[in-house]
Order: sequence, then C-alpha cells, then structure tokens
Amino acid sequence: MEDAMTKDLIANQLVRYLEERGVTHVFGLCGHTNIAVLSAMANTRLRFVNVRHEQIAAHAADGYARATGRASVLLSHLSPGLTNAATGVANAALDCIPMVVIAGDVPSYYYGKHPHQEVNLHADASQYEIYRPFVKRAWRVDTPELFPEIVEKAFQLAESGQPGPVLVNVPMDVFSTGIDVALFDRLRGNTKALAKPSIDDETARAIVARLAEARDPLIYAGGGVALARAWDELRAFVDHMQIPVAHSLMGKGVLPDDHPLVLGMTGFWGTQFTNDRCMRADWVLGLGTRFKEADCSSWYPDYTFDFPPSKLIHIDIEPSEIGRNFPTEIGAVADLKQALKVLNRAAREMLPQGRGNPGLAAAIADHRAAFKASNREMETSSAFPMMPERILADLRAVMPRDAFLTTDVGWNKNGVGQQFPIYEPGSILTPGGFATMGFGPSAALGVKLAHPDRAVISLVGDGGFGQNPAVLATAAAEGLGVVWVVMNNNAFGTIAGLQKAHYGLTYGTTFPKTEGEQTPDYAAIARAYGVEGVRLRAAEEFRPALEAAIASGRPTVIDVAMVNNPTPTSGHWDILNIYSPDRHVGHVSTD
Repeated sequence: MEDAMTKDLIANQLVRYLEERGVTHVFGLCGHTNIAVLSAMANTRLRFVNVRHEQIAAHAADGYARATGRASVLLSHLSPGLTNAATGVANAALDCIPMVVIAGDVPSYYYGKHPHQEVNLHADASQYEIYRPFVKRAWRVDTPELFPEIVEKAFQLAESGQPGPVLVNVPMDVFSTGIDVALFDRLRGNTKALAKPSIDDETARAIVARLAEARDPLIYAGGGVALARAWDELRAFVDHMQIPVAHSLMGKGVLPDDHPLVLGMTGFWGTQFTNDRCMRADWVLGLGTRFKEADCSSWYPDYTFDFPPSKLIHIDIEPSEIGRNFPTEIGAVADLKQALKVLNRAAREMLPQGRGNPGLAAAIADHRAAFKASNREMETSSAFPMMPERILADLRAVMPRDAFLTTDVGWNKNGVGQQFPIYEPGSILTPGGFATMGFGPSAALGVKLAHPDRAVISLVGDGGFGQNPAVLATAAAEGLGVVWVVMNNNAFGTIAGLQKAHYGLTYGTTFPKTEGEQTPDYAAIARAYGVEGVRLRAAEEFRPALEAAIASGRPTVIDVAMVNNPTPTSGHWDILNIYSPDRHVGHVSTD
C-alpha cells in the first residue's frame, strides 16, 4: 500500500524553498504568468521589490548579488517581460554575477497554438532559448515533479565555478500544479555551498619561486578577486612579497587605492605610469582576469602588456580564460580565495622574512603626488558647467570611506577607474563586459537593500540616467536613500567626443538645450516621483548639496551640469585605427 502523499501548489513550495535557502528579496514585475508566485509570497518573509521596468529589476538584482556575494532572484513575466530584462541579465552574465531568473511562460498545453504573448515564430516551446547565448544554463520545466530538482541545480550552478545567471522557464500552469511536498523536502539535506577548488603546494611553490627570482614582478588583479572575496588574502600576499599591483577596470578596489603598492588601472584609460610598469614586468601574476581589450590596449604590444618577453602566470576559476589572450607559462584553475591562502602559506615557508623591494613604495607615492598635482587646476576649477575632475574630487571628499559607489558608462566609469580612489574592497560596482547604460542607477537599489546602513552613491551620466528614470519610483516606494549624481553634459559624452575627434561633428550623439540648459531637468523629474531633486547653478553648490543628501537618508537626485571634456587616455584602442588610420587622435571636448 502506497504512503499517502501531501501535495501543495508549486508556487507555495517555491516560496518556502526560497525562504529556507535564506533568500530575502525577489526582484521583478508582475504579469499574468507569475502572479501565482507573487500571491504565494504575500505575508511571507520574502520581500518583493516592485519595479516599473524589467531592466531595472535585473540591474537591481545584479547590484544586490554583487553586494551580498550570493545569487539574487529575478521573477519575470513571459515574452516582453523576459526580453525587457534580457539586457540586465546579460550585463550580469558578462560580469559573472550569480542570479537565478524564474520566468513564467504560456500554459504548457497551449505550446505552439500562439496563445497571448507566446514567442513561437521559429519553434514551439522555445521562449527559454532567448537567454541561451548569455546564461550559464536555461531550463524549460516540462514536468512539474522535476521543478524542485531544477531550482536546486539552478542556484548551485549560478554560484559555483565562474558565477553567472541561469534561467528557469516555467509554464504558468506548472506554478499552479500540486506536487508531493516530499520532492522539495528532500532537498533540505543537500549542501547549499560547494567547496571551492584550490591549487596544490607544488604549484604554489613554483609560482612563489618565479616571483621571488623575478627582476620586476607585477600582480595584475581582475574582477575574479572581488567575486571570490579574496581581498584579505591578496593584501597579505602583496604585503609579504612586496609586489606592485595593477588592476583591470573590474579589479578596481580589490585593494584600497591608498595601499602603498597599488599602481592603478591599466589600458586605454589607465595612467602612463601604470602601463609602463606593466610593460617592464618580467613576470606577471594574473589573478581572476580575462585581460580584456580596453584593459590591455586592444592587446597591442607597445602600450600595456608585452607577452613575451614578459612571462605570465594566470590563475582563474574558469579554464577557458587561461591563455585566451596571452601565452601563459603557468596556468592554474582555482578559486582565488583558496589559491591565495595556499600561496600565502608557501610564501611564508619559502621566504620567512618576505621579499624586499626597496624604493617601490616611494616611486608609487611620487607618481600619485604628480598625478594629483596635474589634476589640481581641474579639481579646483570654479567653472560652471563643472569640470568632471572637480565633480569626482568633491564627491570623494564628501563620500564616506565605506560608502558604495555604482558607476555607469562614460566619465563616471572610465574617469572613476583612473582617478577616483576606492578605499573599501567590494564597494564599487561597475558594468564591465557589457558596459550597459542604465546599470548604475538601478544597481544602486539592490546595493541599498543589501546594506541599508551604508551610504550608496550612483554616479551616472545624463545618457545613462535617462535610460530608466522610473528607478525613482521604486526608490520612493521602498524608501531607499540612494543619492544619484547625474554628470549632465547634455550628450552621450564619450561617443560625442569620439565622433567629434574623428568626423568633426556630433550628429546623433548630443541632446538639444532649452535656453542654454540641459534637458530634461532631472531634478524636476525626481520631484515628480516623490524624490528629492536638486539642480545646481554653480560649482560651489555641489559639495553642500551632496553632504545634505547623504545626511538626509532620503533618495535624492543631484543634477550637475558638466563640461564634456574627454577622460584622459594613455593606452590604445583599436577603434581609433579603424576611424583614423593615419592620424593619432582619440576623443575631444564637445563643449
């Protein structure tokens, strides 16, 4: 005689599963295919973060995952909801951010009949394939009884190896199907966190030996260090070995920028000093980096890296990253936190007194002082519209040391990477691989939800903020005291400067002005959403406005008119050769 089964709807059991897993926030937007799950969430510990556009939800979930180090959850409607969210999910994918996307779909028994909003122009039951090019895996739930296993696998895959988003595509009838609760209950005994791979002692000793014997070694830190939360281990290794650290855009902040051995960002927007130190290195230890194009001056050997004669040691959690762009002498597949623990042990055994590097810290300090002096005129200028360097300098002077900063695209990303000090590891969030306009304002929501007691600043251009100003509706409804600083140059500034330099015009890259002022007035838009809005009229107004906004704890938009001067560059970008093969030009001011 069979034991009696206890059944409950999948929607109810999914909510219980998420609660037991420790999920506290679900980001998304309603639709007829997911309201069964929303209804099950009512009066539970889960907090649904409601948005006005799915891309906002995806970026907010991305920011939340970066701030917590755990997979976030995005709940989406079918078709337009899923495609609206796609840009944000792809952004998370290219930056290796763990996320579980749960999407509703048409009823399974109507596949191919073209019910309301079905995507089936080339194949039936294929909505999930929209995400296949960028998620780690896309599941289509064909059998209700397999749903518990699929959800468990989804979280495990999102958070393991090289992290990233996954999709669980669920026909809406499945959410409302009852299955045996034992199918979910048995998952409680399964581990929720896999042990991370490390390196063996022999490999660690070989790496330490190469670095110890090197004439001019260098550590190149990428975003993988932040993903592994290996900041303390990296600092211990750097301090013991006395090796300078350059970083990619995504490696910004893995060590505090005032650490005496941090060189700065490399590549097109890096400084000449940092690029030169990379060029002269005989051994480079690459940690959690893809050696991306902008970070490596389009891989041209005369600007940032030159392999060979430089020799590369590369450690990454993903095997395909090793040797992707540069030949590698020693390659190791490992979690960076675990690998650095072993490297630290080997370094202390082999070099009990550490490795000396006399004069290095002084040379780096001299460079920092000279770079700061070269920027002093811009950083103190009273010009209005404001100089971008002053915006960054005033923001850094006011922003708490442990505050979170989200960036977007343009000066707020490239200029920050180059000349804005980050002091707290993990406190900067940047859209790297996809470089998505609109990431920063929405990601800041997720960060504030994860860390309500810390200041959160979103530094964004007017082009990026204009992508989804409806982010303010969610901030007002949730009471999220984010401060958005809109660097308003009345243009898609970086592209306008590029077009002006190479084609002599700014067609399609700048915005019209009304009576000489930038439009729209984002401070007025903020007030319409029930959020504080301040539009500056002089450079001297910025610092007090920012201080007041942070102190208030209220969501606030500060609209800052800015001169569209280009971010200084010292590296190279191949597109310059494409546009102007016979001229050495980059970006110019459009003001």
